[in-house]
Amino acid sequence: MSSVTEHRALRARNLRTVAALGALFLLPLVGSFWLYYGAGWRPAGHTNHGELITPIRPLPDVALPVAVGGTGSRQGLFRQRWTLVYVGSGRCEADCRQALYLMRQTRLALANNMERVQRVMLASSECCERSFLEREHSGLLVLDASGAEAQRLLAEFPTAERAHALFIVDPLGNLMMRYDARQNPRGLLEDLKKLLQLSHIG
Repeated sequence: MSSVTEHRALRARNLRTVAALGALFLLPLVGSFWLYYGAGWRPAGHTNHGELITPIRPLPDVALPVAVGGTGSRQGLFRQRWTLVYVGSGRCEADCRQALYLMRQTRLALANNMERVQRVMLASSECCERSFLEREHSGLLVLDASGAEAQRLLAEFPTAERAHALFIVDPLGNLMMRYDARQNPRGLLEDLKKLLQLSHIG
């Protein structure tokens, strides 16, 4: 074989190698473009388990009568600390009891950080099943939200599936997340841990 032929064969082999290497790097890029723009696939884009409430909703500062967990009325409630909130009938039947249990156990699981989180129930009607709430949920603050003054506050909480929902309010008084109490309880705990770790307030 002449030197010219050998040179051409070597050049062709080098070109094939370069093309193979190029394909190796370009195929994943082409594939990702196709998935994103052609197939309509989108990455989840978040790591939180709860449903973000967007935009966040600043809660009005309403003075509500304390039904369980104290006396008098309470204003400036959603300030200084993170707050887990349940909104529902003061009779506290099965759905309510499940949500309050999750709320209590999640806070306890925060260990050293649990004092940064308070538990609040807004009793929107038929307030209240005091004996059960005091016995099973020591430390829970229950407010009578059945009056006309409370309606401005209750209106900020989404009504869909509210009987199964827990809400997170940040230390500035902003309603920011919603959880379905029937889902895996670890999601609420994991999100709260991240929020407390990242937060310099509350």
